[in-house]
Amino acid sequence: MASAGEATPGAGASSVTVRDMRIEDYEAVRGLWSEAGLPFKPQGRDSPEKVALELERETAVFLVAEVDGRLAGVVFGTHDGRKGWINRLAVASAYRRQGVARLLVEEVEARLAARGIEITAALVETANVGSLAFFRAVGYSHAPEIEYVSKRRSVDT
Repeated sequence: MASAGEATPGAGASSVTVRDMRIEDYEAVRGLWSEAGLPFKPQGRDSPEKVALELERETAVFLVAEVDGRLAGVVFGTHDGRKGWINRLAVASAYRRQGVARLLVEEVEARLAARGIEITAALVETANVGSLAFFRAVGYSHAPEIEYVSKRRSVDT
C-alpha cells in the first residue's frame, strides 16, 4: 500500500512506486534524461541548484517512479495557480510500455487537481511522435494550431 505522497499502480505493475523527488535523486534523474534523449540545461534551469529551489516551491510536483529501488521514470509537474504543466516525462528503456509513464502522469494530474488545478497541459516537440501518441492515448487533446513562443535571458534557461 502506498503511503502519503506515494502511489502504486493496480495489478500487473505492483512493483512500481511513485514518490516525491528528492534532491538526492538528481544524478539518477539526469542520467535518465540522457538515456531518454531529453534535451536539458544542466548549467541553467536544470542545474541541481535550480531543481533544489523548485522542489521547495508549492508549485512543483516533481515525481520519480521506482522499481525495486531503481529509478524507472521521472516527471516534473508545475502550475501557475491556473494551469498545470507536465515537463520532463522520461521512462528508463527497461521499463517502457509497462504503464510507468501513465502512472506518473496520473499522479501529477491527481496532485494538481488536489490543489484546485483543473487544466493540465504538456508541451511536446513536434518531432517527438511517440510522446504525442502517448498523451493522446491518456486523454490529452492535440492543438496543432497553437505556437509556442518564449523569451529567455540566457541559452541555459
